[in-house]
Amino acid sequence: MTVRVGVVGTGWIGREHIRRLTDTVTGAEVTAVTDIDAARAEDAAADVGARVFADGPALIAADDVDAVLVTSWGPTHAEHVLGAIAAGKPVFCEKPLATTTQDCLRIVEAEMAHGRRLVQVGFMRRYDAGYRQLKHVIDSGRIGEALVVHCAHRNPTVPESYVSDMAALDTAVHEIDVLRWLLDDEIVSAQVVTPRSTSRRFAHLTDPQIMLYETAKGVRIDLEVFVNCQYGYDIQCEVVGEEGLVRLPDPAAVGVRTAGQHSTALLTDWVGRFADAFDTEFREWIAGIAAGDAPTGPSTWDGYAATVISNATVEARRSGGIVGAGMKPRPAFYAGTTPSSRRPVEG
Repeated sequence: MTVRVGVVGTGWIGREHIRRLTDTVTGAEVTAVTDIDAARAEDAAADVGARVFADGPALIAADDVDAVLVTSWGPTHAEHVLGAIAAGKPVFCEKPLATTTQDCLRIVEAEMAHGRRLVQVGFMRRYDAGYRQLKHVIDSGRIGEALVVHCAHRNPTVPESYVSDMAALDTAVHEIDVLRWLLDDEIVSAQVVTPRSTSRRFAHLTDPQIMLYETAKGVRIDLEVFVNCQYGYDIQCEVVGEEGLVRLPDPAAVGVRTAGQHSTALLTDWVGRFADAFDTEFREWIAGIAAGDAPTGPSTWDGYAATVISNATVEARRSGGIVGAGMKPRPAFYAGTTPSSRRPVEG
């Protein structure tokens, strides 16, 4: 079965996923696109022979669209996800699921009323080979119960449009999701401390930020977000347990010995670092749809949790205090679904 995908939003990430679905993932065909910029949609459609639709509702309703990919501007995500649920079509939504907790809960209610999971949220780190190895070790009990987690999320630079709130909403949100998944635990509070800021930043930006989280089981997490580190794109995660620790591996790279030095190349952006994770994410999503299965990746509830906790992190930085996440109890409807429950699709 070929899964016919309609794409809402043909900006950079939309075009990248169109390329991925066309050139890398088997069993998928992009048949429809739409974008607020009609010319941009036309260009994207021409690349793959897709039809162009005037808007999201028209695309979602199309007979030649089996599943929907939402890669439009964040504040429009809820509208399109709700439209796909109403049409009974599987929908992959890039993060954020929605920009407000109220909209996230609207999606939760709509999907539960439908009676079957349709939504997957684009948190690709759960599909990274290193993170999957990390989770396997934690789940196996080899290091005992997790006690402390140390993380770092470093970018070489960010554009002037990047503001302090984005450290939580756009950057740390990836750690928020993957740590909930790794630990099978819920984050219940957030605090932010701000060390001396780097001089290599725009004046309006607080950078770096140290985000401190506590989970329901009492695990303490520290996360350094440093988006002007200059030297490369560097993602670190170390989980300390009662009987040992496990550390996220660095991406494979050859060591070079020359001119009296031993060096290893570093990646400079997230695109290269998580390219394989993106590919695996979409392979598994398409394979599940083709098999008639409900999605097993990050759920609507995970999207809601990420929005709640990242918003609490913003509030914590602004207030200087410890802010409770204030999440609602997780419905049984969303229990027991993780990407590791499906064997990875090869290819």
